[in-house]
Amino acid sequence: MSPQARPMAKVNLTLEVTGRRPDGYHEVRSVFLRIALADRLSVAAGWASDEDQLTVSGLPGCPIEGNLVLKAFDLVREAVDPRLPALRAELHKEIPLGGGLGGGSSDGAAAIDLAAAAWGIGLGPHERAELAEALGSDVPFFVAGDQAALIEGRGESVKPLPAITGGVGVLLAASSAELSTSKVFARYDEMAPATADMNSPSDRLARALRDGMTGARLAELASEMADANQLWPAAASLSPELVDRRDALEQATDWRWALSGSGPTLFCVLPSLADAVAAGTSLAADRPPELAGVMLCAVDLDNPDNAWREP
Repeated sequence: MSPQARPMAKVNLTLEVTGRRPDGYHEVRSVFLRIALADRLSVAAGWASDEDQLTVSGLPGCPIEGNLVLKAFDLVREAVDPRLPALRAELHKEIPLGGGLGGGSSDGAAAIDLAAAAWGIGLGPHERAELAEALGSDVPFFVAGDQAALIEGRGESVKPLPAITGGVGVLLAASSAELSTSKVFARYDEMAPATADMNSPSDRLARALRDGMTGARLAELASEMADANQLWPAAASLSPELVDRRDALEQATDWRWALSGSGPTLFCVLPSLADAVAAGTSLAADRPPELAGVMLCAVDLDNPDNAWREP
């Protein structure tokens, strides 16, 4: 049987830009929370070809050329043995593309481990971490496998945080329109932001998580920190409809909504999956015009099979 995985998405509970590196990348500080919206990926070796193959199904628009799954195969092969045979991968997309949810990075992280399994080779923690950093900024978080973590640098610094107790629900409002990460960061630079506060929202939330966190308390803190993503003004200036959408969501649900990553996905954290499903069902039944073309999805943190979505 081919090795398989369910690569999960993430949301940014906080996001601060702390500087810019000489290579052009930005330094960030962010609390990542892995959520159970997941793709499906399987990988097999031993097929009659000299080249790796990737087929994609599910949500449309996922590119094959340049896909991090194929890049992961190349990196593992270069690190271990260039003579390793070609791989065949099947990817079913459930995580919206270009939405700030880290779906491509999660796929790439899973591909590192599935390639090793298909080839029957072992990768140590240090090797996996090096491959993840080479593959992409969000990949180290997914390779580490933590439910929550404080992320710093370009994404290579992953400081694990304790898991949430008592369950939690996350409701997503994901648009099919992509918002370029590079353009959002460029607009952020143009807007001349103030220097990041050393007593940052990310640090405060990380301390609270280390002290122990229930889902109900996380929902309260996430609502209080709904504006703790410093990329929001830049994303909103590039995509003004985000402002109207967020206003409509907050008016309809009485919950604060935040931007994940560079957007355009908006989300809110609720005390339970049942609460997230109830809020999503209510939104779907009386959908505001600002949500035209938006996918609503309610998930918990552990089980992708419990997800609710519309459409």
